[in-house]
Amino acid sequence: MVSRRSPKLPRVAKDVDRDLYAGLIRLHVLHHAGEKPIYGAWIIEELNRHGYSLSAGTLYPLLHGLEKKGYLRSRQVRAGKLGRRIYEITAKGRKVFAAAREKVRELFGELFEGEL
Repeated sequence: MVSRRSPKLPRVAKDVDRDLYAGLIRLHVLHHAGEKPIYGAWIIEELNRHGYSLSAGTLYPLLHGLEKKGYLRSRQVRAGKLGRRIYEITAKGRKVFAAAREKVRELFGELFEGEL
């Protein structure tokens, strides 16, 4: 049987400036919210899979900030006996993400020029 697990990625070093990664984390969130509605525990797991270790105390203010800017909208849904806040990308969020994606593509080209 072939393993479908993701390759082990290095953890983001604790001494690295978190501000450097904050934009990347926001882009991850917008990317996934653009694919399907997301919720906090799921996105924490997904980011962890990519080497980012975020607590709920870090993630939820980030999600609220994206919502305040109009990039995400949320709604409360019932999940069994508990409620869960679901986040979805907005039209404004899609537009901003598309522009950011082009900037990432440009940066990627410069960072890895000659290596590919």
